[in-house]
Amino acid sequence: MTLQDSHGRRFSYLRLSVTDVCNFRCNYCLPDGYECSDDTASLTVEEITHLARAFAAQGTRKIRITGGEPSLRRDLPQIIQAVANTPGIEQVAITTNGYKLTKHLPAWHAAGLTQLNVSIDSLDPRQFKAITGHDRLQELLDGIALAQTLGFKNIKVNAVLLRDYNLAEFDHFLDWIKTTPITLRFIELMQTGDNQDYFAANHVSGESIKQRLEANGWQPVLRRAHAGPAQEFCHPEYEGRIGLIMPYSKDFCSTCNRLRISSLGKLHLCLFGEHGYDLRPLMTVDKEAELELALQELLQKKTATHFLHDGETGAIQHFAMIGG
Repeated sequence: MTLQDSHGRRFSYLRLSVTDVCNFRCNYCLPDGYECSDDTASLTVEEITHLARAFAAQGTRKIRITGGEPSLRRDLPQIIQAVANTPGIEQVAITTNGYKLTKHLPAWHAAGLTQLNVSIDSLDPRQFKAITGHDRLQELLDGIALAQTLGFKNIKVNAVLLRDYNLAEFDHFLDWIKTTPITLRFIELMQTGDNQDYFAANHVSGESIKQRLEANGWQPVLRRAHAGPAQEFCHPEYEGRIGLIMPYSKDFCSTCNRLRISSLGKLHLCLFGEHGYDLRPLMTVDKEAELELALQELLQKKTATHFLHDGETGAIQHFAMIGG
């Protein structure tokens, strides 16, 4: 069976948040740091196990573990192992800010992690600290080197495009991937409920970056199975690739293949939806069939597109809420 909405889109990719807590203070997400708004405990390993089984039974093949910052969960290796051991799941990915990456990565790898995404918004240590509130750039670069040693393939580095902070570094980023075999993904800044002024000052059109790449010989790459929304580009003179995530581009939602579960067990049909649907009561050993049916039924409520172009950001106040 497959999860399919009323618009004919199939969903084989789940983004699973395991906590909304984050220890970084990125100025585009949590400039004042994390503030707890709900003291309800996050999903347990047992609940995540039932959830992964239900999604896998409906055709999900890739699960990405997100936060907040997922490494703040002490039982993260057990979560990774539970997901990796789920029949039908082929890829287990994580998106992390890289906190203590060199310490954690061997255990994640041993538990079954297959793909690593690390957020690095600047290659200048001072600018990196200005954006994130932490002086940890070298630690992240060391973590990526360790990932390569451990045999991780298709390592991805995420950088949010910011006019006042890292746009001037674009050529520096390109120089880096000339000899570094990773996929560098530039993410177009998105408007949320609390960043209107910051968005107006820092938003950079992903389309302008795409035109710049194409003018310099970069060629589009075919999307892999279960891939996310990035448009990827390669160049014969570069070891690395470029990915562009452009939510304001035309037809961005037409290829949507991913759903989201919050750390409290709510299904979000869209990052910018108005609310989530509580599935936590169904994440038990005797209700997996009900959970699968609920997924099928709720998916029919998914709209054809988000409404970011109209300035409607839904219920999301910041991206740590459900992992971006």
